[in-house]
Amino acid sequence: MAFGPLLIGVLAALCLGGIAFAIMPYLSGEARAEQRQDQFLNRAQVREGAIVQRTAASRREQVQKSLKELEQRQSAKSRINLGTRIAQAGLDWPKGRYFLLSGALALIFGLAAFVISRNPWISLAAILVGGLGMPRWTLIFLTGRRNKKFINEFPNAMDVVVRGVKSGLPLGDCIRIIASEAAEPVRTEFRHIIESQGLGLSVGEACERLYQRVPVTEANFFGIVIAIQQKSGGNLAETLANFSRVIRERRKMGGKIQAMSMEAKASAAIIASLPFIVALLVYLSSPDYISLLWTSFHGKVVLLLSASWMCIGVLVMRKMINFDF
Repeated sequence: MAFGPLLIGVLAALCLGGIAFAIMPYLSGEARAEQRQDQFLNRAQVREGAIVQRTAASRREQVQKSLKELEQRQSAKSRINLGTRIAQAGLDWPKGRYFLLSGALALIFGLAAFVISRNPWISLAAILVGGLGMPRWTLIFLTGRRNKKFINEFPNAMDVVVRGVKSGLPLGDCIRIIASEAAEPVRTEFRHIIESQGLGLSVGEACERLYQRVPVTEANFFGIVIAIQQKSGGNLAETLANFSRVIRERRKMGGKIQAMSMEAKASAAIIASLPFIVALLVYLSSPDYISLLWTSFHGKVVLLLSASWMCIGVLVMRKMINFDF
C-alpha cells in the first residue's frame, strides 16, 4: 500500500509530460512554421502551374497566329499561273514552247477532223479540243503522276530528317542530304528549298514554297510544321516522326480504298464500253442498219442524246467511286 501514492505520482508526471510534449510545438511556434512552409509550397506549386498554363496558352496563341498567317499567304497565292502548272508537271518548258505545242495540236486535230468528217463545225470543235483541252489534260496527268511519286518517297525523306535531327545535325544539313540522295521528284524539290535558302529565304519560307510546286496535302503539312517550329519551337524530331507515320497510314488507307473500289471501277468500265462494243458488232454484221445513226438527222439527234446520257452516267459513277480521305 505504500507504493500507491508513488505510482499515482509517476502516472500523473507522465500525463503532464505527454500533455506538455503535445502542446510544446504550438507554444514554441513550430506548428505555425510548418503551416507557413506548407502554404509557401502550395503557393509555389500554384505559381508554377500558372506559369505553365500561361506558357502553353501563349504557345497556342503563337501557333494559331502562325496558322492564320499561313492561310492568308496560301489564299493570296491560290491563283496558279501557267508557269507554275508546268513546273508542277515536272517540266522545264518555257511558256512559248507550251503555246507552240498547243497550236501544233490544234492544227493536227483540226485537219484530221476535217479530213474525216468534211464538217467545219466538227473541225472547229477538234481545234478547241487540240489547242485548249489536250495540253491542259496532259499537264494534269503528268502532275498527278508526279504527285504520286512524291507521296511514295516523301516518308523516307522525313525519316532521314528525323534521324539526322536526333543525332544532332541541323535541319539544313538534313535537307541537303535529301537533296543529294533521295529519289525523284523529292530530290529536285528539296534542291529548290536549298536554292531558295541561298537567295535569302528562311527554312520555313522555303519549305512553304514546296506546296506551290507539289500541290499535295503532305507538302502543305510539312511547310506548316517547319514554319511553326521555326517561330514557336518544339521537338522537331518527334513532330516529323509522327508526321511520317501519318503519311504512311494515309497511303495504306488509300491502297485499301483502291482495292475495295476496284470491283466498282471494273463494273463501270464494262458498262461504259458496252455501247461501243455493241455498235461495232452491229456495224460489222449489218452496216446499212446502223449507219442511219450518223447519216440521218434523227439518228444524229439520238447519238447526241445517248452520248450526253452516257457522259452523265460515267461522271456519276466516277463520283461514287472516288473517295476523299
